[in-house]
Amino acid sequence: MKLLTFLHDGATHAGVLTAQGIAPIEEINARHGTRIPNDLLEIIRSGTAGIETADVRPLPLAEAQPRLPYENPPKIWCIGLNYLSHADDIQAVQPEEPGSFMKPASCMFHPGGDIVLPPTDLTNDVDAEGELGVVIGKTCRFVPAESVREVIFGYTTTLDLTALDVLRKNPRYLTRAKSFDTFFSFGPVIVTADEIEDVDALEVITEHNDSICSRDFVRHMRTRPLELVRFHSDYMTLHPGDLISTGCPKGARIKAGDRVRARIEGVGMLAARVKQGARG
Repeated sequence: MKLLTFLHDGATHAGVLTAQGIAPIEEINARHGTRIPNDLLEIIRSGTAGIETADVRPLPLAEAQPRLPYENPPKIWCIGLNYLSHADDIQAVQPEEPGSFMKPASCMFHPGGDIVLPPTDLTNDVDAEGELGVVIGKTCRFVPAESVREVIFGYTTTLDLTALDVLRKNPRYLTRAKSFDTFFSFGPVIVTADEIEDVDALEVITEHNDSICSRDFVRHMRTRPLELVRFHSDYMTLHPGDLISTGCPKGARIKAGDRVRARIEGVGMLAARVKQGARG
């Protein structure tokens, strides 16, 4: 099942992406007498699965504007340098344990929207990193390795941005370099975990101006997605809707006028345009 949030006729809706278009949750409820929340985060929290889209007239994709699946994830975890190629690219040492850091919801932008680069006196060296995102489906703590799949709702594509020159000034602390406005997005689709037969076989691709900047398979991560969930559940309670963005093989250095895209076959595609911002 592929779920998304979209804008249509001035209102925001949740829906299921099908081969014919989008089956709106409101139409599904009307057709089948169900009471599925018209909100993707609430769908995750409720544990709704197997939504029936038969006999629902689909909305053409051209008539819908994809939005963030939800705008306020309880937590956004990101993993730095999880691929050796990314560590080599920025001349950093790959950590033995997950290089975890958190990002605020204020840094998010909608899929297909604009990355607005900060004023050049703040940063003049930004990269965009296409990544696989893991969406938590159940409240959990101290999850044993054999039970990790039970707490994962699904997977998505993410774009994580870094002000590399800010990071170089203070490499021990990532928050400032990672948290500018429009420095993160995810979606537009969340694919439920049952549709991904082998997470380790997924290939994560970052495209820059229609060329491939980097690509690598999840199996080459230092810490792979299931272990990332287990590991982080030891340190804090995970909640439905929490995101873990699992790392990028290599980031694309971006400037105003560029286009960047994260692409994972079987999961989704997340695109953005790049603009230059200014003060005021």
